[in-house]
Amino acid sequence: MFRFTCRTTEGMVIVMAKIILAPQKGPQEMFLATSADVCVYGGAAGGGKTFGLLLEPLRHKNNKDFNAVIFRRDYTQVTAPGGLWDSSRKIYRYVKGSYPLKTPKLHWTFPSSASVNFAHLGSDDDCEGWQGSQITMIGFDELTHFSEYQFFYMLSRNRTDSGVVPYIRATCNPDADSWVAEFIKWWIDQETGYPIPERSGKIRWMVRLNEVISWFDTRQEAVEAAVATGMKREEAETMPKSVTFIASTLQDNKILMKNDPSYLANLQALALVERERLLKGNWKIKAAAGLMFKRTKVNMLENLPTDVILWARGWDLAATSEDENGKPAYTAGVLIGKRKNGRYIVADVINKRLDSAEVRELIKMTCMADRAKYGKVTTRLPQDPGQAGKAQAQSFLKFLAGFTVKILQESGDKVTRAEPFSAQWLGLEGMDKGNVDVLIAPWNEEYFNQMENFPQSDFKDMVDASSSAFTEIESGGTYSPPPAESSLGKNSYWK
Repeated sequence: MFRFTCRTTEGMVIVMAKIILAPQKGPQEMFLATSADVCVYGGAAGGGKTFGLLLEPLRHKNNKDFNAVIFRRDYTQVTAPGGLWDSSRKIYRYVKGSYPLKTPKLHWTFPSSASVNFAHLGSDDDCEGWQGSQITMIGFDELTHFSEYQFFYMLSRNRTDSGVVPYIRATCNPDADSWVAEFIKWWIDQETGYPIPERSGKIRWMVRLNEVISWFDTRQEAVEAAVATGMKREEAETMPKSVTFIASTLQDNKILMKNDPSYLANLQALALVERERLLKGNWKIKAAAGLMFKRTKVNMLENLPTDVILWARGWDLAATSEDENGKPAYTAGVLIGKRKNGRYIVADVINKRLDSAEVRELIKMTCMADRAKYGKVTTRLPQDPGQAGKAQAQSFLKFLAGFTVKILQESGDKVTRAEPFSAQWLGLEGMDKGNVDVLIAPWNEEYFNQMENFPQSDFKDMVDASSSAFTEIESGGTYSPPPAESSLGKNSYWK
């Protein structure tokens, strides 16, 4: 009989003909070895967290009464290529007698009748569907995507008569604004945001009463504190839960680093905030004024470069002259070009207070001016959700017949949309300058002020318009065809 070893990119080691599923040494091994009731396995991207979560239930695959449910926030995150279900197939198919089923929920069964189920919790209301459930192991993949209510409600469903002490396992990337950041703060250096190495894997005890969590160094301290509130000792003995946090980095996943060295380069190319979170595992970093756009990171050009190969102008629209707080609302249009050398040029910025009728005229006049000065320019407009947004989009397309126009619903919040442009603006870590040029013009100071103050500034119009233009350039998408009723020919339309 022969043996050979197969290594996956996520951290699993498989030895065949006798198949052994094993974690990598380090945090992944610690995650599978901890005795804590609740373990959060978090940190940088690429640390092998999801594979560790999927390996965990296999220790109980021969227990007929064992069941596990692993959650994602959205169902598509479970079923999408590379998602939970896809990843589970890379592991569980090597377990003799395992069988995947898609009804009533996606799940795997093992010869003993043990099972691992996959589900989603899209909202707090979805928790009601699990009322009365008894789940031995509950897993949360990307815990920061779930609400605190969802976590603690499902903790109440964490019970069993299988002989296995019920437990929770969770993975996540850092998110300074999530409830998880507060939950694990003892394990995190509150000055730097980085995990404290000597605390990784250390167990503490929590008691949660009236939605307030108290922490203790020992189980006995936790019990005595519960008794001190007037609780009967018998009940107090059931209150403490042991909790730990295990930090991971990309460097811990040596198999991935070897098999896909470009993954590190991809993380290094992220914007500062995302790079700190996903590459360095920083739990305190968040978008703040001066972090995403620094004027000192761009090159200023006196003249428009002649090597621009793509142009796009993104718009952020204001339908009224004032917002709901009585503050001025602006319509912004930012023109960005991509050069042959791979750099980007911010060539023109418009930022005006206008009513809805004036906005339409401004956009049309700008389309005419852009075409006359720069040639083919794609105009990108945001589409409001719902039927009203669709009607407005059709109206704009008709109004702007003859120009290259794209109207799309924007996804994510303004910070998320700004991150790709921010990455180019700041450049790679250690670079003096980023990958963006700005044409010297009267609008520079107003533009830089808003960009540098983002996202704390009251106004974010120019930032969002910049993000839209950059996204359009990088998307390489198709352009809207000329309306059927237009008298313009195809050649005229694409000019």
